[in-house]
Amino acid sequence: MRNSMPRVTASLILLATLFFMATPGECGLSAGAATVDVTPPTLPAIQNGLFLEQNQDKVLDRLKARCFVLQNDRAAIAIVVVDSCMIPRDVCERAKVLASKQTGIPIHRMLIASTHTHSAPSVMNFCLGTRSDPSYERFLPPKLAEGIAQAYANLEPARVGYTSIDAPEHTHCRRWLHDPEQYGVDPFGDKTVRAIMHPGYQNPAFIGPAGPVDPGLSLLSIQSADGKRPIGLLANYSMHYFGARGGFSSDYYGRFCNELEQKVGTKGEKPFVAAMSQGTSGDLQWMNYGAPRRTDYSIDQYARELSDIAWKAFQQIEYDSSESQLKMAESSLLIKRRLPNKERLAWADKYNQARGERRPKSKEEVYAEQAQWIHEHPQEQIVLQVIRIGDLGITAIPNEVYGITGLKLKAQSPFKQTFNMGLANGAAGYIPPPEQHYLGGYTTWPARTAGLEVQAEPQIVDKLLQLMETLSGEKRKPLTTDFYNDQQRTAIKKARAEDNNRVNRGE
Repeated sequence: MRNSMPRVTASLILLATLFFMATPGECGLSAGAATVDVTPPTLPAIQNGLFLEQNQDKVLDRLKARCFVLQNDRAAIAIVVVDSCMIPRDVCERAKVLASKQTGIPIHRMLIASTHTHSAPSVMNFCLGTRSDPSYERFLPPKLAEGIAQAYANLEPARVGYTSIDAPEHTHCRRWLHDPEQYGVDPFGDKTVRAIMHPGYQNPAFIGPAGPVDPGLSLLSIQSADGKRPIGLLANYSMHYFGARGGFSSDYYGRFCNELEQKVGTKGEKPFVAAMSQGTSGDLQWMNYGAPRRTDYSIDQYARELSDIAWKAFQQIEYDSSESQLKMAESSLLIKRRLPNKERLAWADKYNQARGERRPKSKEEVYAEQAQWIHEHPQEQIVLQVIRIGDLGITAIPNEVYGITGLKLKAQSPFKQTFNMGLANGAAGYIPPPEQHYLGGYTTWPARTAGLEVQAEPQIVDKLLQLMETLSGEKRKPLTTDFYNDQQRTAIKKARAEDNNRVNRGE
């Protein structure tokens, strides 16, 4: 674990000219940033992030896509962070194709990630009980391409620095272990739930968190080459979302960005762009269920507190004038889904026939529809990426990843600093580590948003580490830490011994 003081791991960079102006032998870094508004132009629109489909006709605050382009004489890379709950792979690819035509950046050198606000228009079908909003799905890809093109047009000689600081008071494990005498029932009528999301504050029916927390708040800062003008800041933190109700909203992510943009300020004609990306927070959120509920706590206060921590760390970032390493690697995996057995399909068929063409109105109807969809889509191709910027490694994962997975990647990474961007280049659902599948609960109930095979997580971790080894030229570090505590290990051991959650594990 890192201490609570800002730990600056400095990196690179160079002043030089833009790629298209470089003379032979020059190897400098250029960077550009831009923001485009992706608020739905027509209302009402279908909202994402809920069990059941819902329309919204209000906008609480503007949704943005925050775009960065980094380039040297060997590579150009685009990174986009979108105020969206989740964007499936095909929608990401549409945006990349359009952006590539406008900039020449290859599509395999683009990273598009969702913040995971649960108050955004839907662009994904079968996101639990929610369909994609067809109008917004047509609207979004050209806007993302527009943002990449603007960032590309803003390229200028640049330098980069980065740091990481722990912020343990602002994220906690939201998945808690049931008291063994009070296991819960899943939507399929089976008593399999030994861990559940959001147990309530100091609920005596739950004995403790089901896993560890990754508290790291990571920052990648981009400046003009002379250090006189801030260009952009890419932050990363493992906290699921705060929660905004009553309309479309960027959630805390937008507020955090606004706070940092005000603190840093804009110098010159080009605006400073701050982005907050989703980390490995599939089982993490801001609530501390082991403490009393904070009734006076707001999303604005949360964003201010986290931005204050980021601002202090930002001010201590060091920028190196040595040559930068700017590289990117991409690979894909074809992963099986946990398929429903005959009994589960028969259970689902009864609900589906009774529902007909209307949208699901209960959890049972949602999972019945999901069972049929999984049966018809038995596998998923996912895109994995790693970006190297000096001694910083950035992984891109199209999943909602548990905190322990992020800790494992950071512990084994060959880079001095690593952060992990979730829900990037797709939306392939929760990937609990294999042992967590035995505890059951929401993230193990088969759905498009939680349907990959039990062994998906170790496959993804291994492939990302392979990509990091390729880019760094060094081997991964050995994993020497067991991040679980005794209570968690005991619960997992018991669930394994009793073969819990077997059908939902696809067995």
